[in-house]
Amino acid sequence: MAFTLYSLMQAALLCVNAIAVLHEERFLKNIGWGTDQGIGGFGEEPGIKAQLMNLIRSVRTVMRVPLIIVNSITIVLLLLFG
Repeated sequence: MAFTLYSLMQAALLCVNAIAVLHEERFLKNIGWGTDQGIGGFGEEPGIKAQLMNLIRSVRTVMRVPLIIVNSITIVLLLLFG
């Protein structure tokens, strides 16, 4: 298996898919990353955990429809070209 641009894009797609399927109540709450975690007060910098949770929520919100389209295209390409 050669390291090509297509394999790099496929790996990125798999990582975004992995982020998109993380469920807060079933998985993230069990490891202490649920929504009940306090977000800092006014003027305080959010911690790394809060920033990662914000990133996960943003990926799930923004990338829902594009992920369906890109996954469908990837499946068709794999079926056609192996």
